[in-house]
Amino acid sequence: MTAAIPMQLDAGAIDVLSQVTTATLTTILLKKGLRNVWMRGTRPLRPGGPRIVGRAFTLRFVPAREDLATPESWASPISTRAAIEDMPAGCVAVVDSMGVADAGIFGDILCARMARRGVAALVTDGVVRDLAGVLGTGLPVWCSGAAAPPSVAGLTFVGWQQPIGCGGVAVFPGDVVVVDDDGAVLIPANLLAEMLVLAPEQERLEAWIMAEVERGAALPGLYPPNAQNKARYEATRKK
Repeated sequence: MTAAIPMQLDAGAIDVLSQVTTATLTTILLKKGLRNVWMRGTRPLRPGGPRIVGRAFTLRFVPAREDLATPESWASPISTRAAIEDMPAGCVAVVDSMGVADAGIFGDILCARMARRGVAALVTDGVVRDLAGVLGTGLPVWCSGAAAPPSVAGLTFVGWQQPIGCGGVAVFPGDVVVVDDDGAVLIPANLLAEMLVLAPEQERLEAWIMAEVERGAALPGLYPPNAQNKARYEATRKK
């Protein structure tokens, strides 16, 4: 039996990944054969904030069905309200909204509760509602925009902590999500340890390359570095 993935991400891992851009992460994951890790339609509601890292806590909507998608469903044991009460502090709530743009999955009250519970961020390929109120909660949100109608106008909530698709990316509970101004990127849980080694090294290499470019170096053989430039880079690391 596979051991359950702890939902609390180690503070050391958060510290490392919060200093690595999502662009760098996608490059490293591409080299490992993973091309589809950037969640489409996930943009920060408030750009310029800090990079956020956390384990994925997943929620799933399906198309609205009139007998299920009703205001009364908000009081059901299977509801977004119940899911929020299960969210651990530090998680990133990742919501499969199927890209629906005319029904807001969460408004200011639900986002305020998530902020109160210590949820690190909300990521969805859909939209939120009560935009000014959501911004006022301080909860960092990545989504595709805002819409006034509630979720039940276009969606049926069906569960949480199960595999989902968000922005065309497969997300499993406990995967690691990193968000910054370039959007939301997924790191599969089983690749976390390797990424904690590879990502900082890639950032160091690219910082060295940038310094070379600013000194006037030409790109061929530098980016990516050939054997000669790799040797030069390694020499600087040993100083």
